[in-house]
Amino acid sequence: MTINHVAIWTDQLEELKEFYVKYFQGSSNEKYINSKKGFESYFITFKDGASLELMKRVGMTEQDKNPDKFFSGFTHLAFSVGSEVKVNEFTEQLVKDGFKKLDGPRTTGDGFYESSIVDPDGNILEITV
Repeated sequence: MTINHVAIWTDQLEELKEFYVKYFQGSSNEKYINSKKGFESYFITFKDGASLELMKRVGMTEQDKNPDKFFSGFTHLAFSVGSEVKVNEFTEQLVKDGFKKLDGPRTTGDGFYESSIVDPDGNILEITV
């Protein structure tokens, strides 16, 4: 069994699409629009076949996305870049381009080499080996 896709609600649909296409080499489908429901979405597909669905709906309310606050449910997405050197380089590039770094790069207590950053919408992303 494999995970087919994960979905994110956003009020910045175009900005989030460009972020995942540019930095994570995702490829986007054409925007899906359901005008009856006020719904729009993109699927961003990655090289390994997994996808990220980005969704926007008229009338959505903003959630508290404080990365320092703990809550139940999904908390982050992790992307593997292949090596510690690539984790370092990719993290540096994201920070240089203005994205907030939360932690790392470092080796965690359970042995993973990673950094944590936030995407334009405040979602936490781990960059791992």
